[in-house]
Amino acid sequence: MKMFSRLGLGALLAAVGISTAFAQTISPYAPKTRAQVRADLIEWLDAGYDPQDTIDYPINAQIAGRIVAERRALRQQGQTAVQ
Repeated sequence: MKMFSRLGLGALLAAVGISTAFAQTISPYAPKTRAQVRADLIEWLDAGYDPQDTIDYPINAQIAGRIVAERRALRQQGQTAVQ
């Protein structure tokens, strides 16, 4: 009886671990890695965002945000077209 309960517990823990790992890779709300944050910053800087520009701050960030969103949408369309 103890063997079956240990096997059942092991299977349950394995299933929970696998589902947790799977959910973290798919979830857009999962925390970003340092490399992902740096890549986002580089993408924003390439779009014209200047973090030192305090005079045109909201407009500067909004324009760069739109450019980044458009580029990501184009990349996503290109990926879906290839697949």
